[in-house]
Amino acid sequence: MSDTATLDRPMADATTEHFDVLVVGAGISGLSALWHLQQRLPGSRFVALEKEPSYGGTWLTHKFPGIRSDSDLYTFGFAFKPWIGPPIATAAEIQKYLGEMIDENNLAPHIRYNHTITSAAWSSDTSTWTVHATVAGEEKVFTANFLYMAQGYYKHRKGYWPNWPGMADFKGPIVHTEEWDESIDYAGSQVVVIGSGATTATVVPEMAKTAAKVTIVQRSPTYFFPAPNVDETADMLRTLGVDETWVHEIARRKKNFDQHDIVRRCNEEPEAVRAELLGAVEALLPQGVDMKHFTPSYRPWRQRLAFVPDGDLFAAMRDGKADITTGEIETFTETGLKLTSGETVDADLIVAATGFDLCILGDIAFTIDGAPLRLSDTVTYRGMMFTGVPNLVWVFGYFRASWTLRADMVAEFTCRMIKHMRAKGVASVTPQLRPEDHNMPLTSWIDPEDFNPNYVLRSLHLLPRRGDKRDWMHTQDYWREKDEFPLIDLDGAEFRYGGSEATALAAE
Repeated sequence: MSDTATLDRPMADATTEHFDVLVVGAGISGLSALWHLQQRLPGSRFVALEKEPSYGGTWLTHKFPGIRSDSDLYTFGFAFKPWIGPPIATAAEIQKYLGEMIDENNLAPHIRYNHTITSAAWSSDTSTWTVHATVAGEEKVFTANFLYMAQGYYKHRKGYWPNWPGMADFKGPIVHTEEWDESIDYAGSQVVVIGSGATTATVVPEMAKTAAKVTIVQRSPTYFFPAPNVDETADMLRTLGVDETWVHEIARRKKNFDQHDIVRRCNEEPEAVRAELLGAVEALLPQGVDMKHFTPSYRPWRQRLAFVPDGDLFAAMRDGKADITTGEIETFTETGLKLTSGETVDADLIVAATGFDLCILGDIAFTIDGAPLRLSDTVTYRGMMFTGVPNLVWVFGYFRASWTLRADMVAEFTCRMIKHMRAKGVASVTPQLRPEDHNMPLTSWIDPEDFNPNYVLRSLHLLPRRGDKRDWMHTQDYWREKDEFPLIDLDGAEFRYGGSEATALAAE
């Protein structure tokens, strides 16, 4: 079938729209998918259904003070659209970049906003997905040959709340960063931020600009990585008059190399990296600060390094606008917090920066030929497909490299797979264990000894299982996967093809 043969197919009925590919989400992963579909599968019918009123995902829904990227935009941005600006960018800057990408590629007609998907049902008889969505209380029905899950990985607008005693006793407001109320006025207030990591590193320096003081209360320390918010390589190339396309590509390659190298060093010489990270932080702190608050018990990169551009968090501490204490919360009080150590921390406002819960496949009710899908019963194929689940790809990016790197790779793979299926005249593809894989030991989706943030550990029971071969795991290894993905043998025994193109056409 040619790439243009789908344009004039009849729809199943007047109330159902059919697409070759239905993308779930219009954040950075969904927009990447749309661009690749348009470029690599011309003539195909595709759409992105987005539950929010606009594009952007995280960069639209996060409203807490100081919201900015935790990855550099040379790698968090798209390979095909140069980033021009500081490596760490604000949400507004990222939204502007994404909006430009949509306009430059005329992707707006392919996006439907305010569509909340409630269910997705696969039929082997027709080799199609039937997707139900609600729009302003009205149900819409779509069918698609391929489902592309780009909905992100956590529950938007809903934070993870530990069960702290005494919360009702506190006389002031308590707000979660994921549920931020932009009407909150904290100027001149004593603010407590509970948590550590990237969100804390973002919120505290911004709130410290107008608050009387911001105190971080953390259960345990995290690793901070302070560095200037500049890219010397990119700036040097610009000085030489190098075209921005080349600036972007060269800076991107260097960032990826540097990221690979620091991960390698964290594994091979963790104590040396630990000393470097702690030394960089100590050099920016006020004299006399106890380094126990900045010295984690785990090796670097078992949890994400929190980037601190221009050391702004530590500047707030030097200026006396922020401080930090470490300990378990015993209870909330009328005026703040009491720790198990007996220490009390006064507050007018308490901010929980305690993370989120994973959103597994968009919290959509999936069925395969009428049977509910239990993702935990499947085995992941390279972190993007699942055994027994036909014509579905899932985008879950990297923890130790920029999310978009993997989103782009998954999109490229998907387009290549769809082209391959069309060439074979088949309607479905389902990952399956090969004969040599059937005695393979299966474990949790990710190795907690390697990477163990709480939001992953809390949801491991919901995630697919992992094998001991690279085909059957999400490796987190961009440096190797960038070369492996283009070489995946689409006729390998791990792919079971079925159905006929004629059957799928008739179902429409």
